[in-house]
Amino acid sequence: MAVESALTRHLLKEHPLNAKPEVLFVCVHNAGRSQMAAALLQHYALGRVAVRSAGSAPSDEVNPAAVEALAESGLDITAEVPAKLTTEDVEASDVVITMGCGDTCPVFPGKRYLDWNLDDPAGQDIAAVRPIRDEIDRRVRALLAELLDVD
Repeated sequence: MAVESALTRHLLKEHPLNAKPEVLFVCVHNAGRSQMAAALLQHYALGRVAVRSAGSAPSDEVNPAAVEALAESGLDITAEVPAKLTTEDVEASDVVITMGCGDTCPVFPGKRYLDWNLDDPAGQDIAAVRPIRDEIDRRVRALLAELLDVD
C-alpha cells in the first residue's frame, strides 16, 4: 500500500479531482461589471463552475443600469448585494478576473489572473451599458468553453 505524502493529501483535499473550477470577478464597486459577469457565468455554467464576485470598494447597491441590462437578457440580479473583496475570496479561486480594480486585488502564486479592460457602467445609461454587457457576455462564454474544455 502506497503512503500518501502530506502534499498529496493537501492537494487532494483542496482540489479534489471532481472539483468545480472557481472563478472570482472583481471590480472596484462590485456593482456593475463583476455583477454582470458573475450572473452570466452562473447562467451559462449550469452549476459546473463556482462563481463569486467582489469589489475593492463596494457600492451600497448594484448599478440600476446593470440590473436593467441583464433583465433584458432574462437574468434577475435585483437581490444581489455588492461584497467586499477578501483574501479568502482570492485564495479560494482558481481564476481571478479583474475589471479595473488595479493593484487592489491580492495576488497569490498558482492562481490564474485575467484583466478584462472594460468600460465602467457607473453613471451610464442603459444604452451605454448594453455594449458592456454584450462584451462581458462574449468573454464569459469564451471563458466557460475554456474552463470546461468545450466548444
